Amino acid sequence: MERRVALGDPAFDPFALLDSSPQAVAREPRRGYYSRGYLPHIDIHAYQFITFRLNDSFPKALIQKLSAELSDLSESERRRETYRQTEAIVDSGHGNCWLRRPEVANIVEAQLLFHAEERYDLAAWTIMPNHVHLLARFREGYPLPKVVQSWKARSARRANVVLGRSGSFWYRDFFDRYIRDEEHFWNCLNYIDANPVKAGLCREPSQWQWGSARLQLDRNALPSATRRSTLA
Repeated sequence: MERRVALGDPAFDPFALLDSSPQAVAREPRRGYYSRGYLPHIDIHAYQFITFRLNDSFPKALIQKLSAELSDLSESERRRETYRQTEAIVDSGHGNCWLRRPEVANIVEAQLLFHAEERYDLAAWTIMPNHVHLLARFREGYPLPKVVQSWKARSARRANVVLGRSGSFWYRDFFDRYIRDEEHFWNCLNYIDANPVKAGLCREPSQWQWGSARLQLDRNALPSATRRSTLA
């Protein structure tokens, strides 16, 4: 399949409504759909587009305002618009943007790569100033919520030491969407690569220091994983 380039393509929306029918979820079920009390998640054996962000990246006043503005929408529409608008607000650079500091971004990237090919297949990632996007598939015995929690807990402890601070580092929840087919996979991968360009942080995806695009990986076929050794 020819790779569709999503860079600069306004038609692609990673937050679009996907097939959530029981038939679609049942292909390789684990926990299926579940919630930790904040955002809905899905835990199945498939690649997933995942986003998590710093605790101060989305001001509480904006959360309340957004909730009021979207209150008349259906639940599915409200979720989609919440994800999309949250992404736009976070991309504008709210908060302390601790991930802009190289030593902190390096901590997060090292944590993402540490168990790649062992606990999950990591196809793409980018570390933005106040959030992280990645594309991963989790192996048996390593469910999505536990792996994400491990990434966040370990990187938060080390980042707080470097920053000389204490308290919450990451926002308590995360966003995820499962990849429904190969086209969706490449669109999400390209969206991840293009995020630093979209935010005005670089001109080309390969110029971003904390993303997989700089590794110039062979992406002519679905990757099984991204090797830690590629950064050596």
